[in-house]
Amino acid sequence: MATLLPKLAVPTTPFEPLTLAPGAAEVWLEIGFGGGEHLAAQALERSGVLMIGAETFVDGVASLLRHVEAKALSNVRIHAGDARTLMAMLPPRSISRLFVLFPDPWPKARHRGRRLIQRAFIQEAARIMKPGARALLATDWAAYAENMLTDLLASPGFRWTAESADDWRNPPAGHTATRYQIKRLGDCAPIWLEFERI
Repeated sequence: MATLLPKLAVPTTPFEPLTLAPGAAEVWLEIGFGGGEHLAAQALERSGVLMIGAETFVDGVASLLRHVEAKALSNVRIHAGDARTLMAMLPPRSISRLFVLFPDPWPKARHRGRRLIQRAFIQEAARIMKPGARALLATDWAAYAENMLTDLLASPGFRWTAESADDWRNPPAGHTATRYQIKRLGDCAPIWLEFERI
């Protein structure tokens, strides 16, 4: 970790992400990548995409670094810290795909203000995403899914892409399950919410 992370860490001041991987055509961002399974799979399948991941937990960062090393991934960059700090450093319309998969649910009522997906976060996501870019959010806590949906539907920057119940009951094609998803610790089956930046 001490050797590889400094090579893959994003800058600590505002930056243009495509300069980090000159061969990349677009930039995808995964927030709270956990063990890194999903992010590494996306990077392996899409060599022309720079995958940036943000994670606050050291064990998760170490896990992703193991995936990067084992798969010899050259298109991964990491922010080991709060995703909101990273987002503030990104220029407008720089992200082509956003993933927030099973963020900390903070299920107790008194802690719900700590949840990541809130209106301020959604506004910042709209700022950094390109028109037509898609955001995929997933949770297995029913109340959190309801809050996510309510806040995103209220945002003028996003359009919900679901056309049938299967669209929020099933993950998108090619999805790689995360460690948290497999544990099934929530109070409902996973709910998948995909929105398009308009």
